[in-house]
Amino acid sequence: MFISNAYAQAAPAASPESGLLGMLPLVLMFVVLYFVMIRPQMKRQKEAKAMIEALAKGDEVVTAGGVIGKISKLGDNFIHLEVAEGVEIQIQRGAVTQVLPKGSLK
Repeated sequence: MFISNAYAQAAPAASPESGLLGMLPLVLMFVVLYFVMIRPQMKRQKEAKAMIEALAKGDEVVTAGGVIGKISKLGDNFIHLEVAEGVEIQIQRGAVTQVLPKGSLK
């Protein structure tokens, strides 16, 4: 009497375009993630690999542990690093984090 009956409306048929538009934000988020995080990380890894491959005898380097020394011998996987006169340590190539300019060590 005072309240009218409410009838459900028929739902419109889902079109294929609405599915693509629904995935658009997800695709955009992945593209942004690629350019902000993944691509710069790959670039840093490539630069670090090139630096490690270019090591030569006499280079002054810093290791991951903070040890500074001069390369005295090179191997395939290991480096002999002279940290003081007559004191040599053996480290892995991957432990080198930075190559210092010549003459940094006195």
